[in-house]
Amino acid sequence: MRVRCYIILVLTFVLVVGVLATPKHMVTFNRTYSPPKDSALGKAKCAACHVKGKELNLYGKDLQKVMREKGTKDVTVEILKAVESLDSDKDGVANLNELKAGTLPADSKSKP
Repeated sequence: MRVRCYIILVLTFVLVVGVLATPKHMVTFNRTYSPPKDSALGKAKCAACHVKGKELNLYGKDLQKVMREKGTKDVTVEILKAVESLDSDKDGVANLNELKAGTLPADSKSKP
């Protein structure tokens, strides 16, 4: 019985830490687009918007611009939808089409 309680406690801790470690922006992004884990977009995680640390890539900068216009620091579904028609990396493919295909909207070499 003690072993079972210990296992449940450890699993609960791991799940809670996993949820807390996920930035809410990524949660919103993943709920909106559900990128396949084996796609370039799914593997990119935070690099979908960031180059390194807080530095933003082209797609992230487009999101940031809309966030400033809306006066928010939160990435919402509305913010994500506002940049879908843009072509952040200027590769001839709209961000939405790249996101649906699991490619990177900030990398001109990554396109469907």
